[in-house]
Amino acid sequence: MTGWDDLASTALVGTDRRPYPGDLLEAAAVESVRRRAGTRTPDEPPQPSAPGESRVPDDTDAGRAFGPGRAVLEERGVVGRRAAERLRRILGGEHERLLPEWLAAAAATGRIVPPYVLPDLLERGRRDRSMRVHLGVLAGQRGRWLAGLNPGWDYLLEEPTGETWELGGAADRRAHLTALRAACPAQARELLESTWERESPDDRAGFVEVLAEGLSMDDEPFLEEALDDRRREVRQAAANLLTRLPESRMSRRMAERLRACVTITGGVIAVQAPTACDKEMERDGVRQKPPRGTGERAWWLQQIIARAPLSVWEHPPARLLAMKIPDWDVEVKGAWVRAAVLQRDPEWARAMFGWDPIADLLVALPPAEQQELAARFVAEHDLDSQLIMVLGGVSSHWGEGLAAAVLRKIVKVNTTQPWNLAELVKLAGEHIDPDLHELAEDFSPAEPVQKVAALLRFRADMYKELHR
Repeated sequence: MTGWDDLASTALVGTDRRPYPGDLLEAAAVESVRRRAGTRTPDEPPQPSAPGESRVPDDTDAGRAFGPGRAVLEERGVVGRRAAERLRRILGGEHERLLPEWLAAAAATGRIVPPYVLPDLLERGRRDRSMRVHLGVLAGQRGRWLAGLNPGWDYLLEEPTGETWELGGAADRRAHLTALRAACPAQARELLESTWERESPDDRAGFVEVLAEGLSMDDEPFLEEALDDRRREVRQAAANLLTRLPESRMSRRMAERLRACVTITGGVIAVQAPTACDKEMERDGVRQKPPRGTGERAWWLQQIIARAPLSVWEHPPARLLAMKIPDWDVEVKGAWVRAAVLQRDPEWARAMFGWDPIADLLVALPPAEQQELAARFVAEHDLDSQLIMVLGGVSSHWGEGLAAAVLRKIVKVNTTQPWNLAELVKLAGEHIDPDLHELAEDFSPAEPVQKVAALLRFRADMYKELHR
């Protein structure tokens, strides 16, 4: 009789008639996960693998990991039954785009998911990299055990689990550095400096990006040295951060290059694009080879403008946009957009959004202003792909002002183009603050609005369940 048959037999006749050593339900849950993960009990014959298919290790491997007959011990509690059931519904296809939000909210509670959802969750993570960030924590020890048994799930072993800087893997160490950077920027930088020479090129690039939090001129000497790193991604990451420090040596060098290219006389901006890209420019983040369809000189000019301090222009962006640029007009303005994004300059972001309303510019603005700008855009523009992209760049959860603007747009479009509403309805239901579900319910009886209200109610219940 197999281990599974033994568990099933005991469950059928009851533990009074057939005593079972240990927790029957716990053992059954673990065995269920094992079997769904493709493992077998010791007395089951191994299943032949298809050509080119990896074999999942058998119970001998599991025994070495945890010992014969031992269950996986978890240090943290499991999310509640209702929360787990909602996760199963989402995994089954009900509002499946909410899965990342459910995972993020669940991870914030410090609990893990129940064993019986692990196979489906890990398999989904294999196909969708975007949802992996919280799985290292939510899957717990059982998830990591399963990841060790199934090569298709071994990505989980690279995700954060809560380990320390000294003992954790790359993801754990980045999470630790991120938390430390938020609490004490100087201490985080000093910790990174102490191990920098021993870090792999991939890790160095990721660690440099962490310094964006709490960035200051205290970080400038370290980032200036990183411009000499062997790995291009490290140099680019360092250059991007130095671009946000107008007093940095790199920014001053870029300012000099810009002054050599641009002259402003009256209401005219005269531009002479660079004719070469030297080694010093490349060190400062200017990439020599342009993307397909872009000329070399235009490419170098755009990068210089994007990385030079915006203060070098000595005029407010609204005035500059009104000036005449006889040559390289589109290139200059496109570079201003990139500069506003890279340098996180709110004044420039507002001005350039009026010229080219792209979602990336919203990152430079605080969430409340993002929503205010987006609400005006929704009111003034027809429903098209650009409106959807703008809304997709606004931080969740949307407050009452933006929510009302979007709901009004839904009501209006429903009378003329109801077939064109699907994506806007989903976006509204996924990003409006779920506590505003009653606002949506009362806003209009129109079916698309009620769909938004139902999705908001679904999310509101989801958060309540996770905090019980």
